[in-house]
Amino acid sequence: MICIIITLGCDYMKIPNHMAIIVDGNGRWAKERGFNRSFGHKAGSENLEKISLYAFKKGIKYLSLYVLSCDNLKRSKEEVDFLFNLFVKTFNAKKKIYAKENIKVVISGIKENLPEEVFQSINDLAETTKNNTGGVLNLCLNYSSRREILDAYKKIKALDLDNFGPNDISKYMYNDLPDIDFLVRTSGEMRLSDFMLFQASYAELYFPKTYFPDFDEKEFDKALEEYAKRDRRFGGINYEDKNN
Repeated sequence: MICIIITLGCDYMKIPNHMAIIVDGNGRWAKERGFNRSFGHKAGSENLEKISLYAFKKGIKYLSLYVLSCDNLKRSKEEVDFLFNLFVKTFNAKKKIYAKENIKVVISGIKENLPEEVFQSINDLAETTKNNTGGVLNLCLNYSSRREILDAYKKIKALDLDNFGPNDISKYMYNDLPDIDFLVRTSGEMRLSDFMLFQASYAELYFPKTYFPDFDEKEFDKALEEYAKRDRRFGGINYEDKNN
């Protein structure tokens, strides 16, 4: 059974094993407050650390965050350069925090079009935390699900496929992670935007209108409450029955 039950007195809440968040709305959050988009990205970055640590404390074992898509690189050079510099500062600064909290950080994405200092800071963060066991934080940076599937196909096509099944595909993705149970996109936009399409095949979806900088612990708890209400069914089979 791929879920965790938290017991609070006589109350029970299902907690997703693998939760994913499409981090969205930073720029609009800033513009509505009279600031430029970069101000929103900085606020979103600060919230990202807070929410990721909170998620693991709530019992989530895997958390995937969509922080930069390949398509995002089409934005203005000024905004993209700011994001690159922000990533370097954030990754370098947070190594000790994730190490202390026993969180393993992995990266999903491609090296193409990333400055060397960004790529190096990513590798340093992953290397520093590779032996941690308290949870897995999957940062999707310069990521495209279609590209990930294509890259997986290039590895798989040379194999003997006679005994190869759908569940074997995940071993050849950027990271071998369990399927996503619960996928949240902040800001109210209701699309997946090329994010972990294979892994999200059976995910429950939730689209709060809250911009990501305001997606705090209270909003996170509301999302988990929504997930707990869902009756997950796969072809008419209850999810808990399916996994027992």
